[in-house]
Amino acid sequence: MGGLVLCLVIAAGFALLAQWQVGRSVEDGQVIERETETSVALDTIAEPQGPVTTAAAGQLVTITGTVMSNEFVVFSGRLNKGEDAYWLVGHVVAELDTDAQTGAAQGPSLAVALGWAPTREAALAAASNIETGIPQQFLGRYLVSEAPQEDDFESGAHNSVSVAALVNQWSTAPEGVYGGYLVSAEAPEGLAVIDSPPPSSEIVLNWLNVFYAIEWVVFAGFAVFLWYRLLRDEWQREQEDAAERALLAGTD
Repeated sequence: MGGLVLCLVIAAGFALLAQWQVGRSVEDGQVIERETETSVALDTIAEPQGPVTTAAAGQLVTITGTVMSNEFVVFSGRLNKGEDAYWLVGHVVAELDTDAQTGAAQGPSLAVALGWAPTREAALAAASNIETGIPQQFLGRYLVSEAPQEDDFESGAHNSVSVAALVNQWSTAPEGVYGGYLVSAEAPEGLAVIDSPPPSSEIVLNWLNVFYAIEWVVFAGFAVFLWYRLLRDEWQREQEDAAERALLAGTD
C-alpha cells in the first residue's frame, strides 16, 4: 500500500506538470489582438526598403500616389472567395516629394492589387479604365510579399505577388520600394474588389508544449504501471513459493 501511495503521488505530480504544459501551449500560442480595421497612413507603419513587420501585416492603410501607365501585370491562379480569378496589379509611386524641374513624383514605389476579373483579357482591358499620371488616394490592406519561386516562369505566368519580381518588370526605376503590397478596397471599372479579410485572431497551440504534456501523461501512466508490475511480480513469487512448498511437503 505504501508503494501504491508513492506511485499515485508521483503520477499526480506528472499530471500537474502535464496540465501546466497545456496551459503554456495556449498562452504561448495566443495571437495578440490588433486594431487592423482602422486605417492608418502607410508611412506610419512601414518604411521603404524595410521588412513587413507583424504590426503592419494585414493592416488597413491609406496612401496617396500616382499609378504609372503601361506598368500593369496580370496574375493568374488567384482565388477570390473560392472562384478562380485574375488580379491586375499596378505600379504606384507615392506622392512624397516632387521634382522641381520635371514635376514628377519622387517617392517610394508600391505594388497595388487593383481588382480582379474572371479572365486575363478582362483584367487587361480594365487597365484602360484606370487613371494614370495623377495623384489619387488608395485604401486597402497591406500584405506581405509572396515568394517569387512560386511563379511558373517557363510558361510566362505570374501567380505570386512578389515585390522583388515586380521591381524587375517595372520600366520606371523606383526611388525605393515598400516590402509589401496593397490590396485595394475599391476596384476600377471592369474589375471587382479583391476579397481581403482581416487577419485571423484564432489561438494557435504551441505544439511543442503539447508534446511535453503528452510525455508527462505517459510518465504518470508509467508510474502506476510500475506499481502494478512490482505488485504482480511479488504476487507471482509468492504463488511460486507456495507451490514449491506444497511440492516439497508432498514429497515428504
